[in-house]
Amino acid sequence: MPFTPFHLGPGLFVAMLLFPLIDVVVILIASVIVDIEPAYYLFTHGYVYHGFLHSFVGCSIVAVMLSLIAYPLRRVYLKILETFGLRQKTSFRKILISSLVGTNLHVLLDGFLYPEMNPFYPISGNPLLNMLSEATVYLICIITFILGATIYVARLIKSESKE
Repeated sequence: MPFTPFHLGPGLFVAMLLFPLIDVVVILIASVIVDIEPAYYLFTHGYVYHGFLHSFVGCSIVAVMLSLIAYPLRRVYLKILETFGLRQKTSFRKILISSLVGTNLHVLLDGFLYPEMNPFYPISGNPLLNMLSEATVYLICIITFILGATIYVARLIKSESKE
């Protein structure tokens, strides 16, 4: 993983770029939730391991589970989102797409870095490994965070000027 919070950059960028087509809260959660797995290994075994959840199949299962949890909670988190100046409507379809984009983007980025991953499970091996350097992956995360935050601020300024 690029350190887990770094995954918020690409999630924020996609959310702001495609707003309101993407559920902002869900894609941000989906961008980091897959790291429950290495956190579990870190706290129970003393080392970080990227296993089944860090495959496109595994993270897609996580995305479906997240969608099933987020859908009934949508009214609550959309009210919270409004406090950040963003109003949007959502649906199960939008939540599911946002979950899938967030989790799969996470696995894609981690795939460039971790030899123990099998991103194309059940196929063994990691053909993505070292296609991008660690520095490049982190830079992508940082730049997309800056771009996402810039788009967010521009949206806020635009919405305030309309009022």
